[in-house]
Amino acid sequence: MADRKIALVTGAGRGLGRSMARHLTSAGVAVVGTYHHSEREAAEAASDDLVFCRLDVTRADTYPEFVDTVRQTLQDRFGTQSFDHLVNNAGIGTYAPYDRTTPEQFDELVGVNLRAPFFLTQALLPLINKGGRVLNVTTALTRGVVPGMSAYAATKGAIEVLTRYQAVELADRGIRVNTLMGGAVLTDFGGGMMRSPQVQELAAHTIAQGRIAGPDDITAAVPAVLSDGFQWATGSIIDLSGGQSL
Repeated sequence: MADRKIALVTGAGRGLGRSMARHLTSAGVAVVGTYHHSEREAAEAASDDLVFCRLDVTRADTYPEFVDTVRQTLQDRFGTQSFDHLVNNAGIGTYAPYDRTTPEQFDELVGVNLRAPFFLTQALLPLINKGGRVLNVTTALTRGVVPGMSAYAATKGAIEVLTRYQAVELADRGIRVNTLMGGAVLTDFGGGMMRSPQVQELAAHTIAQGRIAGPDDITAAVPAVLSDGFQWATGSIIDLSGGQSL
């Protein structure tokens, strides 16, 4: 394991996170994934190269215990107590017209999509190797407006700003921090709204490629983005939206 990279991917039990983990392990990267509710899916996905730890990303008070669990898991499974790449993938989406968005909905989105990546990354820094990578996940909805997604897009816009600050403030450790911008993709995200043929058709009209993405359209690029081939990219938005809202 001395020369093998290790990534920690949040929300890896299902959806894009699970697909990211699959592509990373196929590329020879070992993965520690987190799950919250998707225990069955995580158990099904686990392998010699992919191990899971449970985490509620909204519970910052549990982060110290989680860091200890990750350290022990790394030692037990991979013979080390540190890792190379952190992918802040876990997130939620809520459809709510701006004038009817509630404080509770807003706070939930901030807690999962912004507060968690901010403080979880901070908590895990002692375990991230010098020269490692942090990859945050954002959305093309920060560029093009879809009514009903204002609170979600606002949290992701904040992630893009946070990425630039992290890139500067973590540079002394050689850590590169970038943002992966996805677009409309066929997953259960946001209650499965993208599984509606009508929504797919509407979204396709905003995408240069003329269709919504499948998970692999986005996640297959993650090993490359985390590789040394992208070593001079930091503070960047890497657009994998298929040309949405250009």
